[in-house]
Amino acid sequence: MAAAPHSAAPQSKDRSILASLGVGVALAVLLFALVPVDAMLWVKALHVLAVISWMVGMLYLPRLFVYHTEAGVGSPQAETFKVMERRLMRAIVNPAMVVTWVTGLWLAIEVYAFQGGWLHAKVTLVVLMSGLHGYFSAARKKLARDEMTKTSRHWRIMNEVPTLFLVAIVILVIVKPF
Repeated sequence: MAAAPHSAAPQSKDRSILASLGVGVALAVLLFALVPVDAMLWVKALHVLAVISWMVGMLYLPRLFVYHTEAGVGSPQAETFKVMERRLMRAIVNPAMVVTWVTGLWLAIEVYAFQGGWLHAKVTLVVLMSGLHGYFSAARKKLARDEMTKTSRHWRIMNEVPTLFLVAIVILVIVKPF
């Protein structure tokens, strides 16, 4: 009997992932089909807001991992961090990444036509940031299962990585050095 709730959890997670992907695809279809190119400033504003939201989460999540790791397995603080990490990923970080990608691809295709080395470099860095997002997501799930495989020092270092990506991306977008 104890196995039934456990087996239902992965199905719920799978539905949640599929729902997020479905929303992203629907948003992309609507954006590409219905938004005229002259709405570029509105799409760009939405893109910037999504990037800010994504980065807030990407900077805060590894900091939560530091505190979670230091709290120790089974402590009341660790249980609180599990809730905070899950809510941050589901409510802010994941949706913001989807909107960032959808609006960014729209801008790259409709406005910039993927021209310029700066844009290719930026997309490469965003792909790497997405990989880091996946790494943080997997780490959050391990911490939720009380699998503490990384030290708080590791998470302090990882807390700086999104900042490095952000600095490089902003320089590429504003300066367009090549």
